[in-house]
Amino acid sequence: MPDPHQRTAGQPGPGLDLTALAALRRPRHDPATLRARITDHLETHDGYLAFSGGKDSLAVLHLTLAVEPNVPVVFFDSGLEYPETYRYLEQLVDQLHLNFHGVPARSTTLQVLRDSGAWDHHTPRPATRPDLHQVLIAEPAARAHADHGPGELWGVRAQESRGRAALYANALRTELVGCRTCTSPQPDPTARQRHGGVIHRIDGTTAFGPVWDWKTTDVWAYLARHELPVNPVYAKLRALGAPEHAQRVSHMLDGGQLEQGRATWLRRGWPDLFEEIATVLPRLREFV
Repeated sequence: MPDPHQRTAGQPGPGLDLTALAALRRPRHDPATLRARITDHLETHDGYLAFSGGKDSLAVLHLTLAVEPNVPVVFFDSGLEYPETYRYLEQLVDQLHLNFHGVPARSTTLQVLRDSGAWDHHTPRPATRPDLHQVLIAEPAARAHADHGPGELWGVRAQESRGRAALYANALRTELVGCRTCTSPQPDPTARQRHGGVIHRIDGTTAFGPVWDWKTTDVWAYLARHELPVNPVYAKLRALGAPEHAQRVSHMLDGGQLEQGRATWLRRGWPDLFEEIATVLPRLREFV
Protein backbone atom coordinates (compact mmCIF):
# COMPACT_ATOMS: atom_id res chain seq x y z
CA MET A 1 0.00 0.00 0.00
CA PRO A 2 1.45 3.40 -0.94
CA ASP A 3 3.07 5.53 1.73
CA PRO A 4 0.93 8.70 2.11
CA HIS A 5 4.00 10.58 3.34
CA GLN A 6 6.13 9.76 0.30
CA ARG A 7 6.56 12.65 -2.11
CA THR A 8 6.71 12.09 -5.87
CA ALA A 9 8.87 13.87 -8.40
CA GLY A 10 7.84 17.45 -8.98
CA GLN A 11 6.29 17.91 -5.55
CA PRO A 12 7.51 20.64 -3.17
CA GLY A 13 10.26 19.88 -0.69
CA PRO A 14 9.84 19.40 3.08
CA GLY A 15 6.92 21.29 4.55
CA LEU A 16 3.38 20.76 5.71
CA ASP A 17 2.15 17.41 4.36
CA LEU A 18 -1.58 17.89 3.74
CA THR A 19 -2.18 14.15 3.46
CA ALA A 20 -0.61 13.54 6.87
CA LEU A 21 -2.58 16.46 8.26
CA ALA A 22 -5.85 15.02 6.97
CA ALA A 23 -5.05 11.71 8.64
CA LEU A 24 -4.88 13.48 12.00
CA ARG A 25 -8.42 14.85 11.79
CA ARG A 26 -10.69 13.57 14.51
CA PRO A 27 -13.39 11.42 12.83
CA ARG A 28 -16.93 12.77 13.13
CA HIS A 29 -18.46 9.32 12.67
CA ASP A 30 -17.94 6.18 14.74
CA PRO A 31 -16.55 3.41 12.49
CA ALA A 32 -17.78 0.71 14.87
CA THR A 33 -21.37 1.97 14.59
CA LEU A 34 -21.13 2.08 10.80
CA ARG A 35 -19.67 -1.41 10.61
CA ALA A 36 -22.51 -2.70 12.81
CA ARG A 37 -25.07 -1.13 10.47
CA ILE A 38 -23.32 -2.62 7.44
CA THR A 39 -23.42 -6.05 9.09
CA ASP A 40 -27.13 -5.67 9.80
CA HIS A 41 -27.80 -4.51 6.24
CA LEU A 42 -26.00 -7.51 4.71
CA GLU A 43 -27.70 -9.96 7.07
CA THR A 44 -31.12 -8.51 6.28
CA HIS A 45 -30.83 -7.81 2.56
CA ASP A 46 -27.72 -9.61 1.30
CA GLY A 47 -26.70 -7.99 -2.00
CA TYR A 48 -23.51 -6.33 -3.16
CA LEU A 49 -21.28 -3.27 -2.85
CA ALA A 50 -21.39 -0.88 -5.82
CA PHE A 51 -17.84 0.31 -6.48
CA SER A 52 -17.24 3.21 -8.88
CA GLY A 53 -13.50 3.50 -8.43
CA GLY A 54 -13.97 6.81 -6.61
CA LYS A 55 -13.04 7.99 -3.15
CA ASP A 56 -16.50 7.63 -1.58
CA SER A 57 -17.03 4.02 -2.60
CA LEU A 58 -13.44 3.28 -1.52
CA ALA A 59 -14.31 4.42 2.02
CA VAL A 60 -17.43 2.23 1.96
CA LEU A 61 -15.39 -0.69 0.64
CA HIS A 62 -12.88 -0.40 3.47
CA LEU A 63 -15.62 -0.22 6.11
CA THR A 64 -17.39 -3.24 4.60
CA LEU A 65 -14.34 -5.48 4.16
CA ALA A 66 -13.76 -5.19 7.90
CA VAL A 67 -17.00 -7.13 8.53
CA GLU A 68 -17.44 -9.11 5.29
CA PRO A 69 -14.21 -9.75 3.35
CA ASN A 70 -16.04 -11.71 0.65
CA VAL A 71 -18.75 -9.16 -0.12
CA PRO A 72 -19.49 -9.06 -3.87
CA VAL A 73 -17.92 -5.87 -5.24
CA VAL A 74 -19.69 -4.80 -8.43
CA PHE A 75 -18.39 -2.29 -10.96
CA PHE A 76 -20.82 -0.91 -13.55
CA ASP A 77 -18.63 -0.52 -16.64
CA SER A 78 -19.81 2.31 -18.89
CA GLY A 79 -17.18 1.49 -21.51
CA LEU A 80 -15.93 5.07 -21.25
CA GLU A 81 -13.98 5.07 -17.99
CA TYR A 82 -10.61 6.75 -17.60
CA PRO A 83 -7.75 4.38 -18.56
CA GLU A 84 -6.26 4.91 -15.11
CA THR A 85 -9.49 3.64 -13.52
CA TYR A 86 -9.29 0.27 -15.26
CA ARG A 87 -5.67 -0.18 -14.17
CA TYR A 88 -6.53 0.98 -10.67
CA LEU A 89 -9.31 -1.60 -10.42
CA GLU A 90 -6.96 -4.39 -11.47
CA GLN A 91 -4.45 -3.37 -8.82
CA LEU A 92 -7.08 -3.00 -6.11
CA VAL A 93 -8.64 -6.39 -6.84
CA ASP A 94 -5.22 -8.02 -6.59
CA GLN A 95 -4.13 -6.07 -3.52
CA LEU A 96 -7.33 -6.49 -1.48
CA HIS A 97 -8.33 -9.92 -2.89
CA LEU A 98 -11.77 -8.62 -3.81
CA ASN A 99 -14.74 -10.75 -4.83
CA PHE A 100 -15.01 -8.55 -7.91
CA HIS A 101 -17.67 -8.53 -10.62
CA GLY A 102 -17.63 -6.22 -13.63
CA VAL A 103 -21.02 -5.57 -15.21
CA PRO A 104 -20.77 -3.95 -18.65
CA ALA A 105 -23.59 -1.78 -19.98
CA ARG A 106 -25.46 -3.19 -22.98
CA SER A 107 -24.33 -0.09 -24.92
CA THR A 108 -21.35 2.04 -24.01
CA THR A 109 -21.78 5.68 -23.03
CA LEU A 110 -20.21 6.72 -26.31
CA GLN A 111 -22.63 4.59 -28.32
CA VAL A 112 -25.67 5.97 -26.49
CA LEU A 113 -24.56 9.57 -26.99
CA ARG A 114 -23.74 8.99 -30.65
CA ASP A 115 -27.04 7.25 -31.35
CA SER A 116 -28.99 10.11 -29.78
CA GLY A 117 -28.11 12.28 -32.78
CA ALA A 118 -27.56 15.32 -30.54
CA TRP A 119 -23.79 15.50 -30.99
CA ASP A 120 -23.58 15.92 -34.76
CA HIS A 121 -25.10 18.87 -36.63
CA HIS A 122 -25.32 16.77 -39.77
CA THR A 123 -27.41 13.97 -38.31
CA PRO A 124 -30.52 13.69 -40.51
CA ARG A 125 -32.87 12.40 -37.82
CA PRO A 126 -34.15 14.47 -34.89
CA ALA A 127 -32.12 14.22 -31.72
CA THR A 128 -33.49 11.94 -28.99
CA ARG A 129 -32.67 12.42 -25.35
CA PRO A 130 -30.49 9.48 -24.24
CA ASP A 131 -31.51 7.72 -21.05
CA LEU A 132 -28.03 7.10 -19.69
CA HIS A 133 -29.30 6.34 -16.20
CA GLN A 134 -31.32 3.43 -17.54
CA VAL A 135 -28.43 2.05 -19.60
CA LEU A 136 -25.56 2.71 -17.20
CA ILE A 137 -27.19 2.32 -13.78
CA ALA A 138 -30.69 0.79 -13.74
CA GLU A 139 -30.05 -2.15 -16.06
CA PRO A 140 -26.63 -3.18 -14.64
CA ALA A 141 -28.04 -2.82 -11.11
CA ALA A 142 -30.96 -5.11 -11.97
CA ARG A 143 -28.50 -7.74 -13.20
CA ALA A 144 -26.38 -7.36 -10.06
CA HIS A 145 -29.43 -7.69 -7.80
CA ALA A 146 -30.52 -10.82 -9.67
CA ASP A 147 -27.09 -12.35 -9.03
CA HIS A 148 -26.46 -11.19 -5.46
CA GLY A 149 -29.70 -10.19 -3.75
CA PRO A 150 -31.86 -7.10 -3.12
CA GLY A 151 -29.38 -5.18 -0.95
CA GLU A 152 -26.84 -2.61 -2.09
CA LEU A 153 -24.07 -0.70 -0.36
CA TRP A 154 -22.99 2.47 -2.13
CA GLY A 155 -20.93 5.62 -1.66
CA VAL A 156 -23.56 8.20 -2.63
CA ARG A 157 -23.36 11.26 -0.33
CA ALA A 158 -25.97 13.92 0.40
CA GLN A 159 -23.42 16.72 0.05
CA GLU A 160 -22.87 15.90 -3.61
CA SER A 161 -26.09 17.48 -4.89
CA ARG A 162 -29.44 18.89 -3.83
CA GLY A 163 -31.18 15.91 -5.38
CA ARG A 164 -29.20 13.43 -3.32
CA ALA A 165 -29.66 15.50 -0.17
CA ALA A 166 -33.44 15.52 -0.73
CA LEU A 167 -33.44 11.78 -1.43
CA TYR A 168 -31.78 11.00 1.88
CA ALA A 169 -33.81 13.56 3.83
CA ASN A 170 -37.13 12.16 2.60
CA ALA A 171 -36.00 8.58 3.24
CA LEU A 172 -34.88 9.44 6.78
CA ARG A 173 -38.20 11.12 7.50
CA THR A 174 -40.04 7.97 6.42
CA GLU A 175 -37.78 5.77 8.53
CA LEU A 176 -38.32 7.90 11.64
CA VAL A 177 -42.11 7.90 11.21
CA GLY A 178 -42.09 4.11 11.13
CA CYS A 179 -39.98 3.75 14.27
CA ARG A 180 -41.92 3.59 17.55
CA THR A 181 -38.88 4.57 19.61
CA CYS A 182 -38.18 7.64 17.49
CA THR A 183 -41.80 8.85 17.64
CA SER A 184 -42.13 8.40 21.40
CA PRO A 185 -42.44 11.44 23.74
CA GLN A 186 -38.72 11.11 24.43
CA PRO A 187 -37.20 10.20 21.04
CA ASP A 188 -33.84 8.48 20.85
CA PRO A 189 -31.16 11.12 20.17
CA THR A 190 -29.22 8.57 18.08
CA ALA A 191 -32.13 8.10 15.66
CA ARG A 192 -30.30 9.77 12.79
CA GLN A 193 -27.31 7.49 13.25
CA ARG A 194 -29.53 4.39 13.38
CA HIS A 195 -31.83 5.20 10.46
CA GLY A 196 -30.05 7.62 8.12
CA GLY A 197 -28.71 6.57 4.74
CA VAL A 198 -31.27 3.88 3.91
CA ILE A 199 -33.17 4.04 0.61
CA HIS A 200 -36.05 1.63 -0.02
CA ARG A 201 -36.80 1.50 -3.75
CA ILE A 202 -40.10 0.66 -5.41
CA ASP A 203 -38.48 -2.35 -7.13
CA GLY A 204 -37.99 -4.01 -3.74
CA THR A 205 -34.26 -3.31 -3.40
CA THR A 206 -32.70 -1.50 -0.46
CA ALA A 207 -29.58 0.67 -0.61
CA PHE A 208 -27.52 1.81 2.36
CA GLY A 209 -24.93 4.56 2.11
CA PRO A 210 -22.64 4.35 5.17
CA VAL A 211 -21.04 7.69 4.23
CA TRP A 212 -24.31 9.37 3.28
CA ASP A 213 -23.84 12.35 5.64
CA TRP A 214 -20.05 12.64 5.36
CA LYS A 215 -18.45 15.81 4.08
CA THR A 216 -15.77 15.65 1.41
CA THR A 217 -13.13 16.42 4.06
CA ASP A 218 -14.39 13.47 6.13
CA VAL A 219 -13.83 11.12 3.21
CA TRP A 220 -10.32 12.32 2.43
CA ALA A 221 -9.41 12.20 6.11
CA TYR A 222 -10.67 8.61 6.40
CA LEU A 223 -8.68 7.49 3.34
CA ALA A 224 -5.54 9.20 4.62
CA ARG A 225 -5.97 7.78 8.12
CA HIS A 226 -6.10 4.24 6.75
CA GLU A 227 -3.52 4.86 3.99
CA LEU A 228 -5.86 3.61 1.30
CA PRO A 229 -4.74 3.66 -2.35
CA VAL A 230 -6.73 6.31 -4.22
CA ASN A 231 -7.58 6.33 -7.92
CA PRO A 232 -4.80 8.34 -9.65
CA VAL A 233 -7.38 10.23 -11.72
CA TYR A 234 -7.89 12.52 -8.71
CA ALA A 235 -4.24 13.54 -8.61
CA LYS A 236 -4.19 14.10 -12.35
CA LEU A 237 -7.27 16.35 -12.31
CA ARG A 238 -5.89 18.23 -9.32
CA ALA A 239 -2.56 18.77 -11.12
CA LEU A 240 -4.47 20.12 -14.13
CA GLY A 241 -6.04 22.73 -11.88
CA ALA A 242 -9.55 21.28 -11.81
CA PRO A 243 -11.63 22.67 -8.90
CA GLU A 244 -12.89 20.27 -6.27
CA HIS A 245 -16.36 19.86 -7.81
CA ALA A 246 -14.74 18.83 -11.10
CA GLN A 247 -12.52 16.19 -9.52
CA ARG A 248 -14.88 13.32 -10.32
CA VAL A 249 -14.03 9.70 -10.99
CA SER A 250 -16.72 8.45 -13.31
CA HIS A 251 -17.08 7.85 -17.03
CA MET A 252 -15.10 10.44 -18.93
CA LEU A 253 -18.15 11.98 -20.54
CA ASP A 254 -21.92 11.77 -20.19
CA GLY A 255 -23.15 15.15 -21.40
CA GLY A 256 -23.24 16.70 -17.91
CA GLN A 257 -21.30 19.69 -16.57
CA LEU A 258 -19.86 20.49 -19.98
CA GLU A 259 -20.48 24.20 -19.49
CA GLN A 260 -18.48 23.98 -16.22
CA GLY A 261 -15.36 22.76 -17.99
CA ARG A 262 -15.64 18.98 -17.87
CA ALA A 263 -14.69 18.64 -21.54
CA THR A 264 -11.80 21.05 -21.01
CA TRP A 265 -10.20 18.89 -18.32
CA LEU A 266 -10.63 15.85 -20.55
CA ARG A 267 -8.88 17.63 -23.43
CA ARG A 268 -6.05 18.93 -21.23
CA GLY A 269 -5.38 15.67 -19.40
CA TRP A 270 -6.20 13.10 -22.07
CA PRO A 271 -5.76 14.93 -25.41
CA ASP A 272 -5.54 11.82 -27.58
CA LEU A 273 -8.69 10.34 -26.07
CA PHE A 274 -10.46 13.66 -26.46
CA GLU A 275 -9.67 13.70 -30.17
CA GLU A 276 -10.91 10.13 -30.61
CA ILE A 277 -14.16 10.91 -28.81
CA ALA A 278 -14.62 14.16 -30.74
CA THR A 279 -14.53 12.28 -34.04
CA VAL A 280 -17.64 10.43 -32.84
CA LEU A 281 -19.22 13.41 -31.07
CA PRO A 282 -18.19 16.46 -33.17
CA ARG A 283 -20.13 18.96 -31.06
CA LEU A 284 -17.89 18.15 -28.10
CA ARG A 285 -15.45 20.74 -29.44
CA GLU A 286 -18.01 23.48 -28.77
CA PHE A 287 -17.45 23.07 -25.02
CA VAL A 288 -13.67 23.66 -24.94
